[in-house]
Amino acid sequence: MTEFSPESLSAIGPKEFAQLVKSTPDSKISEIMASDARDKILDEVFNRMPTLFRAEKAGDTQAVIHWIITGPNGVSNTYETVIENGACTVTKEPVREPKLAMTMDAVTFLKVVAGDGNPMMLFMTGKIKAKGDLALAASIAKLFDIPKA
Repeated sequence: MTEFSPESLSAIGPKEFAQLVKSTPDSKISEIMASDARDKILDEVFNRMPTLFRAEKAGDTQAVIHWIITGPNGVSNTYETVIENGACTVTKEPVREPKLAMTMDAVTFLKVVAGDGNPMMLFMTGKIKAKGDLALAASIAKLFDIPKA
């Protein structure tokens, strides 16, 4: 199995990524996401979002979503996903008012995008905090082709 690193993520597809997240202990993911590799890994994941977007499922959805990924020492990364006109764009510099803002730690985020965690259960147990349109939060998973490990 590939080692969890920015280099390996850029070389594997979504299904392999899902398997990698599922097979890597949370403690190891947490350690890596507290290192200098954090930004590269998050960038890699967010850069893939538009390619995994399912426009046919989005219909006329118009939304700005802020993903706040918390980290060690109070550091966090915020990414903005804009869904409009049947397309999805992502930026590291949020500029628009979000319809939904979700806050979670890096391990939880990677589990969600790898299909290795139930977003609703993670929300119910407080691992994901959502502010804004909760109906949108409940439907985000259907808007993306999330791999199954």
